[in-house]
Amino acid sequence: MSKHNRLTFFIFLALVIGVGLGYYLNVKTFSTYNDNIVKAENRIKTLDGQILKIKDSTGVAYTNLVAAKKTEQGVRAENEKIREKKLEPLTLLSDIFLRLIKMIVAPLVFTTLVVGVAKVGDIKAVGRIGGKTMLWFLSASLLSLVLGMIMVNIFKPGLAMNLPLPPDNIDTGIQKAALSVKDFISHIVPSSMTEAMATNEILQIVVFSLFFGVATAAIGEKGKIVIAFFDSVAHIILKVTGYVMNFAPFAVFGAMAAIVAKQGLGVLSTYALFIGEFYFSMFLLWAILIFIGFLILKGRVFNLMNRMKEPVMLAFSTASSEAAFPKTMVQLERFGCKDKIVSFVLPLGYSFNLDGSMLYMTFASLFIAQSYGIHLSFDQQITMLLILMLTSKGIAGVPRASLVVIAGTIATFNIPEAGLALLIGIDPLLDMGRSATNVVGNSLATAVVSKWEGALTEPLEENSEVLIND
Repeated sequence: MSKHNRLTFFIFLALVIGVGLGYYLNVKTFSTYNDNIVKAENRIKTLDGQILKIKDSTGVAYTNLVAAKKTEQGVRAENEKIREKKLEPLTLLSDIFLRLIKMIVAPLVFTTLVVGVAKVGDIKAVGRIGGKTMLWFLSASLLSLVLGMIMVNIFKPGLAMNLPLPPDNIDTGIQKAALSVKDFISHIVPSSMTEAMATNEILQIVVFSLFFGVATAAIGEKGKIVIAFFDSVAHIILKVTGYVMNFAPFAVFGAMAAIVAKQGLGVLSTYALFIGEFYFSMFLLWAILIFIGFLILKGRVFNLMNRMKEPVMLAFSTASSEAAFPKTMVQLERFGCKDKIVSFVLPLGYSFNLDGSMLYMTFASLFIAQSYGIHLSFDQQITMLLILMLTSKGIAGVPRASLVVIAGTIATFNIPEAGLALLIGIDPLLDMGRSATNVVGNSLATAVVSKWEGALTEPLEENSEVLIND
């Protein structure tokens, strides 16, 4: 068994063992806390319904109900705190791994993108490749959003909920992303490169790297010294990545065990219809993207998907697209994509081409509207789609980031933000799928742009040294 296949096997084995341990803990250790949390949540829902019926908010009955609700919220919070404390040994494994990945991603994006842009050469070449890249990104994003909108209208998973409208002041615990042009622009343009690196603001790092790479190419001979330096740094970071990836099975084990211990396998049956319909829609998106890839890459698209097994599984297990970034980069170069294309397209994809997250945003937003019996016209749905297209750019490839964008968007259409509570419990399961889809979308985008640029060579062997060697 090769080193590549061995790591994939251990990641899958860790996933299975993690689910098994999580189920055992859910039944034997955490059943009391989980039951208390469920009872408190049901009681809170009942109290919310009773509060809605009272017109006089100054009366004794209203005050007593609000006080009772606060008590139940305290019970829920206390049991969640105890549960989280007992799960710390497991969550620590995934936290450490994700921190190590975050440590790598920012310098890897910066160094590889600078080298990639500098090797592309002049601004015209950067513009040409950038134009082709953005054409794919925008088309794929629009496809994902539209597919999500179509599928949620076909399945109508929210109708079964039939929920009353909640009070306006219900706190979801999720800070919404305000739809502001000023905020959007400031999110793109970095005020400090060190701050962007420290906070892992990938989109801001991309913007600075583009300027830096073009300037490096423009100064000629002096720039070659800088390119050689960043070339070496990128090699070193990828070597570090190899060390970090050895910890991936432990992270997958901890993440899966913690999720199942908290949610149990029962969450799958409770929301089975919604989860099934979402995953069906997502696999349909995979099929469409791979078919489009087949039209351009021909039979090689299947070799690409085979090489993406490990990054996809890693993204799925950790519910983080970023976790798979370094490995995706290596596999794309082994597939035959030129280093300068990979270094240019892939980092941009993590800001502009998160296909799984796009599909989820329209699917989840309209699901919440359906749950409360809120009808959105076709025009309103198209408007929501375009707003999501704008606000989602630059979204971090980390767990629960999509919920932040959804929270800010649904408020524009007077859809209760409290509806996010319907998704928070199962969001880790959904996030796993959309993170894996993000990896598939970005790998296809990089391979397609490489083909369009005539920069797709024959595949390398699994153990071949890659990255910036030409």
